[in-house]
Order: sequence, then structure tokens, then C-alpha cells
Amino acid sequence: MTAEMDPPGEGRLTHAPADHPPVAKARIGILVANLGTPDNYDYWSMRRYLGEFLSDKRVIDIPNWKWQPLLQLIILSKRPFTSGANYKAIWNHYKGESPLMTITKDQVAKLRLAVERRYGKGIMVDFCMRYGNPSTESVVRRMVAAGCEKIVFLPLYPHYAGATSATANDAFFKALMKEKRQPAARIVPEYFDHPLYIEALAQSVERAYAGLDHRPDVLVASYHGMPKRYLMEGDPYHCQCQKTSRLLRERLGWEQGSIDTTFQSVFGREEWLRPYTVEHVAELAKAGRKRIAVISPAFSADCIETLEEIQGEIREAFEHAGGKSFTYIPCLNDDDAHITALMAVLEQNLAGWAA
Repeated sequence: MTAEMDPPGEGRLTHAPADHPPVAKARIGILVANLGTPDNYDYWSMRRYLGEFLSDKRVIDIPNWKWQPLLQLIILSKRPFTSGANYKAIWNHYKGESPLMTITKDQVAKLRLAVERRYGKGIMVDFCMRYGNPSTESVVRRMVAAGCEKIVFLPLYPHYAGATSATANDAFFKALMKEKRQPAARIVPEYFDHPLYIEALAQSVERAYAGLDHRPDVLVASYHGMPKRYLMEGDPYHCQCQKTSRLLRERLGWEQGSIDTTFQSVFGREEWLRPYTVEHVAELAKAGRKRIAVISPAFSADCIETLEEIQGEIREAFEHAGGKSFTYIPCLNDDDAHITALMAVLEQNLAGWAA
């Protein structure tokens, strides 16, 4: 059974037998991917989410025979309670979802509008989560069914890391493996040094500082951590974080030493990238730097690591050590400058596909 297609975009079949299955109109898709979120903060929702996340070999690369008994019998018996309580404290109860989900939806809504203004209505824009729902596989299936013969995949991570960008790509590639008719695919690379991304960060700092009575003594750029071993094995994340901090400082016109680069969310006993944010802010307070601001350039959206960890544990460490003023600068979220930066990145990756 064969059929000939009319010119691309027409979506009509010519010379097709009567029993030929329907064919959707050909289109381009943009699939935005973020880390993920539990469906709720109850024990079983948290256990499912943490089980998927902590079973990812890109995240925890300990051999299964060592790791899985510890994970299943100990960690997943206790951690869903504490993590669930943390999520409950920041949960968007009005919409019944985590802040990361709410913000991602807002980002994608603005991106969809920006894409339509730039290219018209022929491009489908959707999002998926690496862990939890909507799964990468389910959204890829939906996009293919909708006629997407070309997909640009955008992991919402400014910096490349095996535990973020690479595992998102893995899930995308695995989803493509299940499609009879695989779309052409482009993976958007990291954009940690893109001028418009740096500009968006700088504008967020300038807005925050303009609203303060006293200028902070130092700006702490807190990035998500990773085991130091990953750096030694070739992961470029650490170097990219350092460059973002430098470019941000240069854009702001500040002198060297005005931005400290630190790393948070340490897990397990292995040494991670240093300095650790929670320790560093306490050291700043003890050294007499009583007013600090904290920004999280590696996070595209506020989430448990920023809303609970930075504004909870890290703030408390600073204040307990004698700090007087702690200012958290929100992630770029759906800020217009952020959407402009993401659109510029997407335009580069749509070249030759859309005009």
C-alpha cells in the first residue's frame, strides 16, 4: 500500500487507496524539557518520583547491585516523607501542582506565542519532564501523531551536565526509538554564554538591587552541584558555570571578587564541586559580610532547590552565622528577557527548517 504526498505542508494524499490510514499535516515541533516534578507531595507520589530520579544512571552512577538495595530499602522508605514536607511548603495549592510545573507552563505559553508571532501557526510547541509527568515519551508520541516530522528538542538547562542535559537527551532518543516514523531531530546545545541569556541575568540582578535600601556586600551565584569526580571525567559543567559568573560580572561592570561562584544540593558522602553554598554563606557572615544576595543561574525556573533549599537551609545558615540581610534573586522563569533569550536560541536551531 503506497501513496504519494502533495507538496510539504498540504497534508493531503494523492493516489491513495481507500484503506490508507489518515496522515496528519506535516509540521515542525519544538519540545521543551525540564527536570520534572512529583504529581503530589504525598508519600507514594514522592516515592515514585524519587525512585525514577535516583535510579537514573546519569544521576547516580553507582552499580545497581550496590545502589538499588540501599535506594529501595532505606532511602525510599524515609526520604519521601521529608521531601514531601518540603514540597508541601512550596506547593501551588491553588493549581494543585509544584511551582516548577506552573512556571514551565507559563514559559511554554509565552514561547508558543513568540514562536507564532515569528513563524506563524505551523509550529507546535509543547513541553515534557525528564522525571514524572508529562513524560518525554508521551509528548513525543503526541507530537508525531500531530504531524511533527521535524522536532527541535530544548533542554531548559543553560549549562551542560551529564545529569541534566544528557539524561534529558537520553529520554528523547529513547522515545524516538519507539516511533515507526521517526521525525528529524535537532538537539539545542547549552547556552550558558549566550549574550541574551547573560543580559537577562544581569537585568534580574539590576532590578533586585534597585529595590534594596543597602547594596549587598557580595552576590553569590549558587549553581546545582555535582560530584567532583564528574569534572575530572570530562563533564564541562563546572567550567561553564565559572564562565557564566564571569560574563555576568563583566556585563554588570563589577570588579573581580564581587560575585562568588558556589555549588549547592550536595548528596551522599562523595566530595562534590566546591565551595558548598551552605558553608560559604556562613563563612561570609563570619567574615563580616553581613549583606548578601543569592542568584541561581543554572536553574531556568524556581523549584525545590531554590524556593526551599536556598530560601530555607542556606538562608538559615547565613543568618545563624550572624548575617543580617539575605536577598534571593528569583530565577528567570517567564521573564520577558528570558523568553527573548530562549527565542534567539531557538531561531539558531530552526535555521533551514523555518523562515
